[in-house]
Amino acid sequence: MTSSRVRVAILSAAIVATSLLHYLTPLHLHYLHDIYQRFYYLPIILAALWFGLRGGLGCAIVVSIAYAPHILFQWGGHMVMEMEKYLEIVLYNIVGCLTGLLSQRERERSVELQKTAAGLEESYRKLQRQSEQIIAIEEQLRRSEKLSTLGEMAAVLAHEIRNPLGSIRGTAEILKDDYHPGDPKHEFIEIQIKETERLNRVVEEFLRMAQPQQKTEMERTPLGEELATIVTLTAADARERGVVLTLTPTDKDLAVRGDGEKLRQAFLNIVINALQSTPAGGDVAINASRSGSMCEIRFSDSGAGMDGETLGRIFDPFFTTKPDGTGLGLAITRKIIEGHGGTIAVESRVGKGTTVIVRLPDFLNSGAAESTLHR
Repeated sequence: MTSSRVRVAILSAAIVATSLLHYLTPLHLHYLHDIYQRFYYLPIILAALWFGLRGGLGCAIVVSIAYAPHILFQWGGHMVMEMEKYLEIVLYNIVGCLTGLLSQRERERSVELQKTAAGLEESYRKLQRQSEQIIAIEEQLRRSEKLSTLGEMAAVLAHEIRNPLGSIRGTAEILKDDYHPGDPKHEFIEIQIKETERLNRVVEEFLRMAQPQQKTEMERTPLGEELATIVTLTAADARERGVVLTLTPTDKDLAVRGDGEKLRQAFLNIVINALQSTPAGGDVAINASRSGSMCEIRFSDSGAGMDGETLGRIFDPFFTTKPDGTGLGLAITRKIIEGHGGTIAVESRVGKGTTVIVRLPDFLNSGAAESTLHR
């Protein structure tokens, strides 16, 4: 609005100044009046460029009204003798009309191009969102295909591996009694028993990963109690490794909707990973807080951290950086967290440690608190 007023003021000043030059200049200086006639075109063209057809034609009419008395009263108004000046007035209106029309069409075209550009930008954003959704769906399908394959293999593994493992372990424990500690054969049998336990653990995790997510009764699960239980379960392991394990006191009202046993398993997997990745003298910190409608649990360690390639594959089944790892712990953890309507993310920098961030629906804001309490 201010810009339009300034422009109108400029046009008015130009018309008034040119008209005064005409009225105040003696008539015998006709060459100056010829120049002043051309000055009128400047405000007409500017008005057409600034305001389109209405501006150009309107300004031309104002100029005609301002110039006409000069012709009629000062020059005598003789039609034949002053024909050139009357034609000049006609030209003012023609120029104002044509210039305004062209300017208006250009402005309309510019607006249309802007709308087209905005539409293309919106289409690009939609296409980008759809591409991201397709990529996410493809990733989910890829994981589902892996889990489907695991499920088909799980039944075979359960029969073909676990039963023989039990026999091997039992035989090794019987043979172990025949040799005293310090005997080389006793040491070999100890190794055999440990490797049998490790293989049995791999099979159990493999079966757990392959099992479809079963629907469970979602109940109020206090995070403080669950995390305190995790710290109790892993405290001895942390002491043996020389790692300081700390839990920030959690609000008693902080709770999520979920299966406590499964969430405990997921949290335990994360803490065990953190302890295994942290050298002696390091620390692992756990804290939970409310973030909008979600509860956020952070598991931070001061370990070696991970590079981008490792970070991108951290949740892939069977991917591990540990010599005795199965590569299934975090895959199982993600399956549990996502089954509870939550998310899990990992932030890590080489030499700076790793932070696992779990977000789960807050019980108080989940819309199910009241219905659960009335059951």
